[in-house]
Amino acid sequence: MLLDPIKLGALVLRNRIVVSPMCQYSSPDGVPTDWHLVHLGSRAVGGAALVFTEASSVSPEGRISPDDAGIWNDAQAEAWSRIVHFIQGQGAAAGAQLAHAGRKASTDAPWRGGGPLDAAHGGWTPCAPSAIPFDDGYPSPTALDAAGIGKVIADFRAAARRARDAGFDVIELHAAHGYLLHQFLSPLSNTRNDEYGGSLENRARLLREVIGAMREAWPAPMPLWVRLSATDWAEGGWGIDECVQLAHTLREDGVDVIDVSSGGTVPHPKVSVGPGYQVPFAARIRREAGIATATVGLITDARQAEDILQRGDADLIEMAREFLRDPYFPRRAAKELGGVVRGPEQYARAW
Repeated sequence: MLLDPIKLGALVLRNRIVVSPMCQYSSPDGVPTDWHLVHLGSRAVGGAALVFTEASSVSPEGRISPDDAGIWNDAQAEAWSRIVHFIQGQGAAAGAQLAHAGRKASTDAPWRGGGPLDAAHGGWTPCAPSAIPFDDGYPSPTALDAAGIGKVIADFRAAARRARDAGFDVIELHAAHGYLLHQFLSPLSNTRNDEYGGSLENRARLLREVIGAMREAWPAPMPLWVRLSATDWAEGGWGIDECVQLAHTLREDGVDVIDVSSGGTVPHPKVSVGPGYQVPFAARIRREAGIATATVGLITDARQAEDILQRGDADLIEMAREFLRDPYFPRRAAKELGGVVRGPEQYARAW
């Protein structure tokens, strides 16, 4: 099954192997560079069916770091277009992950410590559903008012339009890992008492409004994914029961795939990490919400991935670190499973 095609909306993927979004923190002024062309393009050459960009911010204030990739202006979209066309030229589909970091914005790159940046070091004041810092030492974010929420929705709509103009095949809306849309979902980061806080319906309101706005620029059957954290791994936080309810609602809103991850809302969660530790969340959402799921998290070999699909726990397999170790993982998987993943003609003598 790992090597079987799958149809999602108007798109047919050549297999079930997806390159998960991986932040590179290497985009001056939000513009992707030759680094991204080679980084993402090599995974397409390697045989993956769908290659996602890193989390690409819909606004300058939505960046995680000053060097995050973006898609808030036409120069960025034009740079992405070149990369998209190369990915597609290798037989893969190109996916854009659209994101807003919320209160986790304005931090340094991980290899420089990843801590919050002040204005003197290129930082800015982040925004959030409520004025609650992410952790000790982080600034208090500005709680979004009606105008701020309206801007967020408009920014996602404009980013979806630019993604379409750049030629992307898939959009994924990032509502996980403690970033802005997840912050609205979690009671730990959302203490509002207006129509965007309190009940699940209210906490999910912004996410659903963003989806509605994006669908104006990215109409069905163009595939739309949403990445959700299934749990905050913290008492009193967002959990799998509400996530299943939300996934059912998003299916009715026209979402095609739920990309199931976890965590990110609290800085030091207690997580029992092991191979495929997030797969049960994807399986439950798939079974109870009746929507296709992609699963990710310490999936590192072909047989493991094949078993997940054979059990019906997910429809697609996403990998991140394994693709950093081996851009040609799909070809290794094909050899192990007795299948074929075709490559570019220039490499045919090696296959």
